[in-house]
Amino acid sequence: MGGIQTLYVGINNTDMFSYLGVFSSGWIQPMQNNTANAQYEFMKNNADKINSNLKEFWIAMGGKEDIAYKNCQAMLSKFDEMKIRYTYSEYPGGHTWPVWRNNLYNFAQLLFR
Repeated sequence: MGGIQTLYVGINNTDMFSYLGVFSSGWIQPMQNNTANAQYEFMKNNADKINSNLKEFWIAMGGKEDIAYKNCQAMLSKFDEMKIRYTYSEYPGGHTWPVWRNNLYNFAQLLFR
């Protein structure tokens, strides 16, 4: 739930967070349709604010073998439609700790530049 928590809390509070790192996530479809649709509606209505407040919206995935891959790709398509800026990264290995360790290594460097 870490990535989904980051999406939910971070996107709704870009006045408090200027960096969001989402690792191996995307709203779970169809189980979280209502949550996802509410978030997309909020993002659509606040796209300019989100883009100007976030210095980095970093989304990383463990490749096509990641269990969250399809959900993430659907989410990124919605972000593209809304013109929400993000950086996307893939590192092979699925939904596993070695992938997230690599994600953290790469994302943490962006926090201190």
